[in-house]
Amino acid sequence: MHTPRIELARDAEARRQLGMTLIEIMVVVAIISLVLGGVGIMAFNRFQDAQLDTAKTEVIKIRGAVETYRVNKRGKCPKTMEDLKAAGFIDKVAKDPWGTTYEFKCPGEKDQIDVISAGPDAEMGTADDIASYDDPSAKEDEDAGK
Repeated sequence: MHTPRIELARDAEARRQLGMTLIEIMVVVAIISLVLGGVGIMAFNRFQDAQLDTAKTEVIKIRGAVETYRVNKRGKCPKTMEDLKAAGFIDKVAKDPWGTTYEFKCPGEKDQIDVISAGPDAEMGTADDIASYDDPSAKEDEDAGK
């Protein structure tokens, strides 16, 4: 038969083995934090790349809408994005992923039609601007049309 003292010792030993120490919990929390930090950085970089891709796609889309407008209006260039919307060539007056309205010039300074997004810094005329004349596929399309 077991004595009560031995049973108490066994219960205490069982309780100690069931729980985790503070050090073990801190190690687990640190590992989870490192993993989540790495995932967060990767997700943010992907998000920035997606914003750039979206802006490039929108610039090309707006350039196409301006070209279609010019064909339908016998060479007349729209003055604003609202003109494109009113004529039915775009669904809405779009803003770039950073909240700035796209600008276009017709005739452009560097191409027949220049469409520009201010880019991540939201300021026109800086190095991070996204422009239709920077797109190599637009140049190939234009060269093929000549």
